[in-house]
Order: sequence, then structure tokens, then C-alpha cells
Amino acid sequence: MIMACLGIRSPLVACSDCIRKHSSVVYRSLSIGIPFSHKSSRFPLATRVFSMEAEQKEKAGGSCENPLMNLLFVEMGVGYDQHGQDITAAAMRACRDAISSNSIPAFRRGSIPGVNSDQMKLQIKLGVPRSAQPFLDIERVKSVFPYGKIISFDVVDGGLICSSGVCLEAMGDKNDDCYVVNAAVYVGY
Repeated sequence: MIMACLGIRSPLVACSDCIRKHSSVVYRSLSIGIPFSHKSSRFPLATRVFSMEAEQKEKAGGSCENPLMNLLFVEMGVGYDQHGQDITAAAMRACRDAISSNSIPAFRRGSIPGVNSDQMKLQIKLGVPRSAQPFLDIERVKSVFPYGKIISFDVVDGGLICSSGVCLEAMGDKNDDCYVVNAAVYVGY
């Protein structure tokens, strides 16, 4: 494979500068391999390992760059609805899980010159079981985010429907299905 997004025309790893610039590609140094010759000889024997998303982008002819915003970080979460079969509740929990362990002082303290919380942008990507997607209330899910402009909201096939092991009519269950949703929240400016 060719790593065109890094400007490399061989199946070798990038130098540490490229690694820092393109964090969607994961690198692993090996004790045997093909000699490395890009910008630096600090990694004489190495090979690359792609994350699934970077490999999918390469196959699709995409770039590692995000044209909609300057990406700072990605938050990920998982949400469940064990009773009531409410896919929106599971999606909201996934989004809360993604953002609940983070603080973003850079937007408030001026750590990024000329950028404050008014310029924060969010891209939301949810993995939702296909059969439950028509029942997802996107506006309710968006209400989870206290600040930041949501510039894209994607729902893809994913997540899981499994048995919770019990059907409790008193809790609104129609069956014993448990809905699981995965969330990726991209934060930038």
C-alpha cells in the first residue's frame, strides 16, 4: 500500500514528525523489516500498521485530513438501553459516555490563538443497529452536547441488539432486547 496522505511512496513508516501530524496511523517498530529512509534514520527497521479507518479511507481514495474542521481529538463512548427498547436513550448514553470524562479548557483559556468556545465544532458518528435506525431521534441525541456547533451527524450500521436476559413489562419492555450504540465525537475548530 502507498501512504499518499503522508507523502510516502513506499510501504514504510513515516518519521516522528509525520507520526505526530497524522495520528490516525499507528506505527510499530520491529526488530526485523525493511530499512526505513523517510526524512530520518532514527527508525532503521520498521513497518506500519494502519487503523481500520485510515485503511478504509485509503481504499476509498480519501485523505487523512478533515476538510470541515481542524481536528483536536476524538472521544468515544458506548451506550446501552436494557429495558424499554429505546434506541435514542442508548445513543444519548453513548454520547454522554464519550464526552463525560473530558474537560476542554483550551477553548475557554485561549490556548489556541484566536479560538474560543464559540468556534468549537463537533462531528458526531453513531454506530446503530440497522433495524433500529428509523426510530432514532437525532434532535434528542444532539441535546446531549452542552456547547459546540454540530457540523455533521452520521448514523452508520453498527452497535448491537442482544438479549438482556429478561423481559420486564413494568419497565416498558416489549421483549428482552438490549440495544447497544457506539459513538465517536470529533472535536475541533
